[in-house]
Amino acid sequence: MKDLKHRVFFEHLLADVKNELVTQALDAGQKALGYSCYFVPEVLMNLSGCFSVRLRAPGIADTSIATYYMSEKTCMYSRSILERAIEGGYNFFSALLSTETCSMMHRAHEHFEMLNLVKDQNEDFFVSHIDAPFVTKDYAVRHYARQLKKHILDRLQSVYGIDVSEEKLLEAIEKHNELCRVVTAIGDYRKQDNPPLTGYEFHLIELVSECCPHDLILPYLKETLEELKTRQPDDTPWYRVRVVLAGGENDDPDFTKLIEDCGAFVVADRYCFGSLPGREEIEVRDGETALDAIARHYIDTNECPRFMNPEKVQGRKQYLKQLAEDYSADGLIVQQMKFCEYWEYERMYCQHVMEPEYGLPCMGIEKDYVNTSTGQLRTRFQAFVEALEMKKIAKEG
Repeated sequence: MKDLKHRVFFEHLLADVKNELVTQALDAGQKALGYSCYFVPEVLMNLSGCFSVRLRAPGIADTSIATYYMSEKTCMYSRSILERAIEGGYNFFSALLSTETCSMMHRAHEHFEMLNLVKDQNEDFFVSHIDAPFVTKDYAVRHYARQLKKHILDRLQSVYGIDVSEEKLLEAIEKHNELCRVVTAIGDYRKQDNPPLTGYEFHLIELVSECCPHDLILPYLKETLEELKTRQPDDTPWYRVRVVLAGGENDDPDFTKLIEDCGAFVVADRYCFGSLPGREEIEVRDGETALDAIARHYIDTNECPRFMNPEKVQGRKQYLKQLAEDYSADGLIVQQMKFCEYWEYERMYCQHVMEPEYGLPCMGIEKDYVNTSTGQLRTRFQAFVEALEMKKIAKEG
């Protein structure tokens, strides 16, 4: 296929957290708000006057200083974020919005405060932590809404004068939904038998939508969507099998490319930093305030293994099975960041139940934030692809 017009530009944007679109928004006087978890609603950070930047540490080579503060038994993603902060990589932030959903990441965020990592550059900088619920009951949603108001909206209003009125919240929801519609429409091309889009390319697209100001990246995403309508794929599909990729933090498009180089088309991105969930439109129901709708939406759509109530535990497996059906996937790959306790249990559970109970072959792997064992991973991916091909042959026979 002919290269996407903006592919190289997207790759360039992802090479640095403070990319040219972020710099453009900062020069216009907007406030950059960092976050690292789906439990911090992206829509609330894109009110008028501010924009969201999801925490990444591209090109990180060493985490020795962060390891000193956090120990080597914590996940490399958390240590990489802290290391990059110590290097000064987030000095342009006006605030860091955090949750205690992951104790390791929460600990990394606490060091932003204890070490004054950004405060010395911006005296108004603050870190705000919300208490996100473990369950999905109505009282949990109400608690979550109160947390969002107290620790995000009230702080943005009092420190930076951000307008957090109902009108502005509804406006932010509409803008958020527009971005979601465009990204979802692009991602839906992956459902085709011979799509004009690879999983690697979609990974780039989803990441830039999370790491760049929405109003500045949206025109490029719309242009890409129009381009895909006429982009001609090769006559013969390039892949051998189709897989759903699930798991924890994954902001490395080269990891997706590694899988696809082994012949497995990544048709669905069910991982942290992915679009499933993440790019569903927010519906404001009759009688709901905008904040109530946001709180309900992010609890209902959240597929984080942190949820332990039976409905969510079983629902996550059914969701993966449904994704496999919707995207015609032959198998499932579940990746887990080393030392991530939530996804360690989830990965093992999926490996044991997805094929016997849901008929979906599953492969589980443990990885670091920076992939150094690409040779070993390649061997395992190739073996999984061959196993899926054999299953397809046996099924057709």
